[in-house]
Formats: sequence, C-alpha cells, structure tokens
Amino acid sequence: MRSTALNTKPDLRLSRRSFLALSAAVLAAALRPLHAWAGEWNKAAFDARNVNDALKSAGILNPAASADIVIKAPEIAENGAQVPVDILSKLPGTDTVYIFVDKNPQPFVGSFDFLNGAEAFISTRIKMGETSNLRVVVRAGGKHFVATREIKVTIGGCGA
Repeated sequence: MRSTALNTKPDLRLSRRSFLALSAAVLAAALRPLHAWAGEWNKAAFDARNVNDALKSAGILNPAASADIVIKAPEIAENGAQVPVDILSKLPGTDTVYIFVDKNPQPFVGSFDFLNGAEAFISTRIKMGETSNLRVVVRAGGKHFVATREIKVTIGGCGA
C-alpha cells in the first residue's frame, strides 16, 4: 500500500501567487516616496487664462527687469508646436525659473527648481499658439526678476 501523502506534490501556484502579491506590495511601498518627489504643481497658475493671473497665482508680483537672464530662442518660429528655448540665469542664488507665453490659451508653461550650486540652465521646447512675448521670471535671493523676448510664430502650435 502506498501512502498518498508521499506522492502528492505541494501546490506551488499558491506559493507563486503569494510571492507575486508580496513583491507587488513591497514594490508599491518602495515607489511611494518617488510620488512625493514629483512635487506639487500650481494648478491655479496652470489654469489661468491670462498672463497677469498666471503670474499672480505663481506668487510673482512686480518682477524687476534683468539683463542677467539670457533667453536664446528663434526670432521666427516656423512651427509653434516646437519652439526651442534655452534659458540661463546669471543671477546668484537662482532657485526657480518660470516660463510664460503671454498669448497662449494657458500662459504658464512651467517652472524649474534648482538646488544650491546648480547652474540655472534650461534647454526645452515649448508650444506657442501665435506670435507672442516669451516671459522668463527668475526667483533669486527671494526676489523676482524678468526678461522677455518676442517670438514670431508662422504656424500655431496650441490648437491652431
């Protein structure tokens, strides 16, 4: 007589499922802090429909003009869907750079934060719906500074 207990194989599927469930839980817990790294975004500034409301929502009031903000962008953009922009802040203590396009349906393009000692340089592509001023605001030493540059757009990129 054979014992059936000796001939049965353990059910490994349950063990695999348990392992996968445990792995997924550990991975989710490990990735949770990365969600916090994404930072909070300023919904009011992004939802603003004109540049003055966007500036106000971003906490920017009366920025001073500065020649220490260098904007490199084409004078004429053939395609508003992809306008290359390079920004360099030579202001000491720069911690945030904001980009606005005055005539876009939503003028606040974005903001970039810099840690102490990081070079405040950005190279990106933005959308522009029509010919407009590109406005770059820099926060340095607790104060706001601004530089603008007009970019002529021949083919719109914001739904045009």
